[in-house]
Amino acid sequence: MKELVELMAKTLVADPEAVSVEETIEEDVTIYELKVAESDLGRVIGREGKIAKAMRLIIRSAAARLEKKATVRIID
Repeated sequence: MKELVELMAKTLVADPEAVSVEETIEEDVTIYELKVAESDLGRVIGREGKIAKAMRLIIRSAAARLEKKATVRIID
C-alpha cells in the first residue's frame, strides 16, 4: 500500500524525486505520511482538498479489502 501512495503522489508532482512515504501504526490504523517538495503541496492537496480526500478514499478502500484500516497524512 505504501507503494500505491508513492505512485499516486509521484504522478501528481513536478518533482517526483522529493516524494517520500513513511509508514507508521497508531493503535490499529496504518498511517502513510506523505512528504513532497513545498512547491508541490498544492498539487497533492488540490482545490478544497479534493485530491487529498480522493487519495485517502482509495487507501481506505484498499485497506478495507484487506480487513485493515489505513489513511494518508500529508506532512508540510
